Amino acid sequence: MDFWTGNGPLRRADLLAAGVSDAEMRRAVADRELIRLRRGVYLPARPGGTPAVNDLAARHAVAVRGALCRLESSVVVSHVSAAVLHGLDPWGIPLRRVHVTRARRTGGRSGPDLHLHSAALDPDEIEIVDGMPVTTVPRMVADLARTVPFDRAVAVADAALRLPGITSDDLRRAVRRGRGRPGNTAAERVVRFADGRSESPGESRSRVTIHRVGLPAPDLQHDIYDAWGEWLARVDFWWDGNPPVIGEFDGEVKYGRMLRPGQDPGEVVFEEKRREDALRREGLGVGRWTWCEIDDFAITAAHLRRLLG
Repeated sequence: MDFWTGNGPLRRADLLAAGVSDAEMRRAVADRELIRLRRGVYLPARPGGTPAVNDLAARHAVAVRGALCRLESSVVVSHVSAAVLHGLDPWGIPLRRVHVTRARRTGGRSGPDLHLHSAALDPDEIEIVDGMPVTTVPRMVADLARTVPFDRAVAVADAALRLPGITSDDLRRAVRRGRGRPGNTAAERVVRFADGRSESPGESRSRVTIHRVGLPAPDLQHDIYDAWGEWLARVDFWWDGNPPVIGEFDGEVKYGRMLRPGQDPGEVVFEEKRREDALRREGLGVGRWTWCEIDDFAITAAHLRRLLG
């Protein structure tokens, strides 16, 4: 049907005005010609409409645009929706609802697919991303750090610090501006703990878990050289000791980043084993863990404690 064209969302009211009936819209959704983003907002599903629409973050970004079609112009995309538009991985934070903020003291509400926040919002805390008003990265981190669990907020804050031009001072200033708001003490803890040297959500969550089980804070992204001064490796976590101890988080995404064009994943695993053997020959203690082991860190923590003496 010729109505399902373009890249942007389609509002039910506009479709009705163009002569499309509700029955036709229902059939288009059933035939997968339209994707229902939220009540009264659809997206053309034909090739070229929206790439990667099955990806959660991509779908959420489209849902944000659809929500703005129905909302007053004064709202600003915020919280996890702002993180998605800024290109950050919202690890572990639900994407069921679009989050927006308007600069009012009261009037916030939450529904099945939209969370409308009311809070003070200054002009310098807003920027335009893909044509949409969005809270700045520091303000977005502060908002999330007040409202989501510590490990999830740390993962986003770490990712924010990897963006060009974003500093720890930026995050601290954004949190200080929110003094007195619910959750601001938790936000202060998040930005104190955040470290842009964590290169993935898995490494961020590993740092939180290491802290929670009472192990010493490790150095991050530590370069190791052999006795002749040749560089051997950069490791995720490093503890000084006698002998020193290294920790490595093993995630599937990490191995994917290490793949060279045409390289087999098995080759990467083999190279990683050779790398670990070289580190052990230097007399270093090695601890490794995966996503599953972060969830139950007791055995890994005991192993690291033994290595640390």
